[in-house]
Amino acid sequence: MNLQSLFPVTLSGYWRDAKAYSLSNNLNSWLLDPDSLTARLKAHCQHFRVELLGQKIECCLESESVNLIPAGEPVLVREVLLYCDEQPHVFARSLLPLSSLTGAEQVLADLGSQSLGQVLFNNPSLERQAIEVAEFNENSSVFQLADDLQQSAEHSLWGRRSIFVLENKPLMVAEVFLPKAHAYQNAIDLECNNA
Repeated sequence: MNLQSLFPVTLSGYWRDAKAYSLSNNLNSWLLDPDSLTARLKAHCQHFRVELLGQKIECCLESESVNLIPAGEPVLVREVLLYCDEQPHVFARSLLPLSSLTGAEQVLADLGSQSLGQVLFNNPSLERQAIEVAEFNENSSVFQLADDLQQSAEHSLWGRRSIFVLENKPLMVAEVFLPKAHAYQNAIDLECNNA
C-alpha cells in the first residue's frame, strides 16, 4: 500500500488536560513524558525510522488552532509515522506556521524522513508548553489509519499535543499512539473522571 495516498489523515479531537482521564500508569507515562518521544522510542527498539506521509501548506483549521497558532494562519502541515523495528507505533501531525519557518528554523520545512523531535530537542532554546491529551475512537481518521496499517485496535487510541517554542517561534506537534505502541502494553483504564 502507498501510505502517502493516506495524507492528510488530520487529527480533529477534543484535547483536554490529562487529569480529566483515569489512565494506566504506563499510558500516562508515555502521554505526559516531557522529553523527546523519538529518544524514548529509540530506547525501546533496535531500529527506529520516520516515514513521511506528506506535507503541504494550508490555513490552520479552527479545530486545530491553539493560543499561539490561530485559525486561518498559514501553516506547513507535516504528517509522519514513527516506526520501531518496522512496526508503526506513532502517527504524528505537526503544524509549523510559515512565520516560524524563518532564519535557522527554515530547515524544519525540509526534514523529509528526519525526526522533527530530534531536531527540536537538540536546540537549547526549546520551550515546551502544557501537554494536552485526546481519545480517538473508531470514527476517527487516525483509527482508520490504524486499520489501513493492519493494526486493528480493540480500544480507543490516545494522543497528546503541545506547543513548542523555538527561538520565540511556535509550532504544534500532536502524536497518537497506534495499537501496537509500547504505551498500551499494560491494561488500560479508559474511564473519564468527569464523563
